[in-house]
Amino acid sequence: MKNNNNNNSDTPHSLPERLNLEPSVIAMETSPSPSSNGTGLLSLPWEIVTQIASHLPAQCVINVLPQVCQTLGKLSEDRLAWQLRAHKLLSPAASFPVGPKEGFDWSKACLEMEQLIGCWTGLENQAERQETAGERQEEAVGGVNGEAPAAEGNLVEMQLDVDLSGAAEAGEENVQVQSQDASDSSQLIESSSTSSPLEHVILPSGHIADVNCVLLLGGEEALCASGSRDRNVNLWDLREGPRGKLMHTLAGRGTISTHRGWVWCLASSGPLLASGSFDSTIRLWDLEAGGAEQRLIQSKAAVLCLSCERDMVLAGSHDQKLSIFDTRAADPLVKSLRLHSDAVLCLASDDQYILSGSKDQTVALFDRRAGKLLQKVKLSSYLLSLFYSTREVWAGDNRGLVHTFSMHNSSLTPISQFNIHRSLVTGVHYSPGALYTCSSDRTIKVHLPCAPPKTLCTLHHQAGVNGLSVEGGTLAIASGDMNVEIWRHRC
Repeated sequence: MKNNNNNNSDTPHSLPERLNLEPSVIAMETSPSPSSNGTGLLSLPWEIVTQIASHLPAQCVINVLPQVCQTLGKLSEDRLAWQLRAHKLLSPAASFPVGPKEGFDWSKACLEMEQLIGCWTGLENQAERQETAGERQEEAVGGVNGEAPAAEGNLVEMQLDVDLSGAAEAGEENVQVQSQDASDSSQLIESSSTSSPLEHVILPSGHIADVNCVLLLGGEEALCASGSRDRNVNLWDLREGPRGKLMHTLAGRGTISTHRGWVWCLASSGPLLASGSFDSTIRLWDLEAGGAEQRLIQSKAAVLCLSCERDMVLAGSHDQKLSIFDTRAADPLVKSLRLHSDAVLCLASDDQYILSGSKDQTVALFDRRAGKLLQKVKLSSYLLSLFYSTREVWAGDNRGLVHTFSMHNSSLTPISQFNIHRSLVTGVHYSPGALYTCSSDRTIKVHLPCAPPKTLCTLHHQAGVNGLSVEGGTLAIASGDMNVEIWRHRC
């Protein structure tokens, strides 16, 4: 790269060619600094300016410098500078990004990583001490490390194999056995400190059985929905009071509960909330109408996973099918696909593709526009959680592994797998600069999404964690001790 140390009038010509500055833009450039006498910031070679900017927070480079002057605003467009910043945040041997580099949003990734590090690394040492204490406690009761999580993992696997014709009865029995105040069992090994920018909130008692799924909704993470084995979906307002408030339990027509069987999955798009249940139904709720029921969609088997895209709802079920429904149509079923030879356990979608994972140990890639199966990838385990964003896919399996795939040219390519948990990975959330995972091994982990993932924090729980949801830096988990728990920025 060529340096230009001429006088200030020549300074703009020292900008790297990668910025693609137009002559007209340069002519219009103004700066509040006294650069005309050669002593201002913009009189320096551009390489020095970018070096100075590398010591500023990413949020400042993105949001503040463009307000100072147009030239400094170009710093946020310097792709190479963002790449160097990203690799400084990661381990020297880490590969980043995991997927294709073309079109990758480096500035967003850096911003998210810096925010994640600022929020979660303060909890790391304390979490390590708690992990050691937890292991000692297991040994004291005669346990062996890994036995308790494995047992919980086996329990979840058994739940997927139950006779679904008796699922409602099983759910009712579960409610009767566990009908105690959930607040009495809200056991979380505290992992936040007073100096942390995050606060940990256990939502008030609302469920009387294990919470299977959770979903953050609304602007500014205002609402949270939770689905439970007590057959109910609860809607929470996170803005009310220091601990949030239970707005109401969604009520299905003709039922005393939301569903007639365990609520297993949730999905949303705009004001539409969908809940899927072991009672072989999908119920649609209108959030703009306070959670009023919009309609009921009848499936032929237990609904195990959902995805929403505008007015379309996609459902994976125990009968090996992936169904596409149009919520506006009188007959909502658009297409029923049999892409697998066993239960469909997880799925993700966008306008073009559908990704689904099955207990048959395969991942299927379906092209919605062409209406055909593009690819099936065979694994040595089966996936329980799946997250697809732009060109990267992150997924968790039944052995505690986190898998990464690349999406490029309508092809799904396995990249690598990482041993992150000791049992079922029940939840995964990925964005360019953040990775969250949870497991039936009673942990929630926060990572930087490189290969291998750089774990910033491990939160230890007294019960298995059945799912998670992340929105705008807020983390919500579905707990096996009947609670919904939130980590969010302090007010």
